[in-house]
Amino acid sequence: MSFKLLSTVMAGLLLTGCAGLTSPPSRESAPPPPLVVSRGECGAAQVQDRVGREYSLALGEAIRAESGAAAMRVIRPGEAVTLDYRPDRLNVRLDEGDVITEIGCG
Repeated sequence: MSFKLLSTVMAGLLLTGCAGLTSPPSRESAPPPPLVVSRGECGAAQVQDRVGREYSLALGEAIRAESGAAAMRVIRPGEAVTLDYRPDRLNVRLDEGDVITEIGCG
């Protein structure tokens, strides 16, 4: 095979490989996220009477036990938390004075 023929074939392959790079970007929108329906697996409804009370470790243990949640996390103001949704996890949100402001699943 001659050098001229080889270089022509190589140039053609390179142009073919790059042809897709010049097409305009797709304007299709992303599919909507899946709908997550909570069935209350964390048991937050059973412990709503604790909202407004000052949090303590003993109260936290009682909340976790009564709710039946698989996991529980206490979230204080400014504290970093993961954004993953777990319907079996109980979230107990506190204010600056360690007073429970919200109890929910997630």
